[in-house]
Amino acid sequence: MKNQIYTCLWFDGQAKTAAEFYCSIFKNSSIKVCTPMVVNFELNGVKFMGLNGGPQYKFSPATSFVVDCETQEEIDFYWEKLGEGGVYNQCGWLDDKFGVSWQIVPTILGTLMSDPAKSEKVMQAFMQMKKFDISKLMNA
Repeated sequence: MKNQIYTCLWFDGQAKTAAEFYCSIFKNSSIKVCTPMVVNFELNGVKFMGLNGGPQYKFSPATSFVVDCETQEEIDFYWEKLGEGGVYNQCGWLDDKFGVSWQIVPTILGTLMSDPAKSEKVMQAFMQMKKFDISKLMNA
């Protein structure tokens, strides 16, 4: 594909370690190229570049990666794996051990939030959660 767009993640010397961590979590993932400065890898077929750029820049929640999950088991898996050694935040957000922000979100949330009869109760329910609980959202 011409003019492909992909994400570059700036690390302070941990690009390879981060790529290996992410590839261990997501299926159909692999490291493609690894040099001292750059690691090219794919997660579920999506291309990324890890750059060992130094300590000048840090990650922030202003940019995050969303993982859509069909089941509670998927939510539990990604929540625990990506959050290991990091920080668990509200409403399905977490910062992994490298400082990268992730949103672990049930796919059904969009449908629930678009139902005028349920949206306010669903929002009140998930505002109280760190990790999303699909059954509590469905019963809100």
